Amino acid sequence: MLLPVHDANPVRRTPVVTYALIVLNAVIFLVSPLSGFGSGDMDPEARVCAENAYYYEYGAIPSELVGGGGIVDPPDLVATERGPIRCTTAADPDKIPALSVLFAMFMHGGWVHLIGNMLYLYVFGNNVEDRMGRGHFTLFYLAAGYLATYGFALLNPGSAQPLVGASGAIAAVLGAYLYLYPKARVTSLVPLLLFLPLRFPAWAVLGFYFVLQWLYFQGLGVNGDADVAYSAHLVGFAAGFLYAWALYHRRRVPRTPPGTRAPGVPEPLVHALPTAPAIPPPPTYPPPGTPSGPNG
Repeated sequence: MLLPVHDANPVRRTPVVTYALIVLNAVIFLVSPLSGFGSGDMDPEARVCAENAYYYEYGAIPSELVGGGGIVDPPDLVATERGPIRCTTAADPDKIPALSVLFAMFMHGGWVHLIGNMLYLYVFGNNVEDRMGRGHFTLFYLAAGYLATYGFALLNPGSAQPLVGASGAIAAVLGAYLYLYPKARVTSLVPLLLFLPLRFPAWAVLGFYFVLQWLYFQGLGVNGDADVAYSAHLVGFAAGFLYAWALYHRRRVPRTPPGTRAPGVPEPLVHALPTAPAIPPPPTYPPPGTPSGPNG
């Protein structure tokens, strides 16, 4: 497993949108019942029920999005490590499923989920934002999150389990980065006894990420978490890569040898001052006392 922590790929301007997304995700998590803040006085069972109600009220549920089955009621029994807990939580009749997709993009199931997503966004989001521009990147991020969520819902139309997290949108950012900067050097932590910082090209790091998500999705020889929406990651990653390809593949300037021009590129206009007239050198005179000619 490779954990990217830095890339040698400077940006031209401050990635305001990327930083704002990180802050917004962190703030929403901190004020939610999932962070543990503000619920210190609650007994464990009440806290579990509050978290469960939060998931079902704001999470994106596939059966609500594409199944046409109406709003899903939270389960009466919630499984925990200490056994099932009974909760009496009713569904919110005013819930708008399409809007829950937006809410779910800023929800996270725990500290590890939040930190992992924000680390990937921090490392790779700044360069994609720098290339696309702030407004374009914002729309790309939100649209990719919707596409990944609905892609997961179409693959699991009968699922009543809430989907939360920014992973689908961030996977699209990774896909776009892979196309735009495949040779950028990315420092990653490799768990070999200790976490060793090694540098790899972006195509190796992000290609490994995509292959790993595919293996998890297929269940081939890996111990993936059954609650992780790997199909949403795959949809988001593929969408980001294809979008960047469609947008930028015709804009790449071909490399040409020094002193030559690419085909079809006109001669550049050069603005220069007119050439000054040549000034003749001053006449040379013979030194004093030297005859100046035959009559001297």
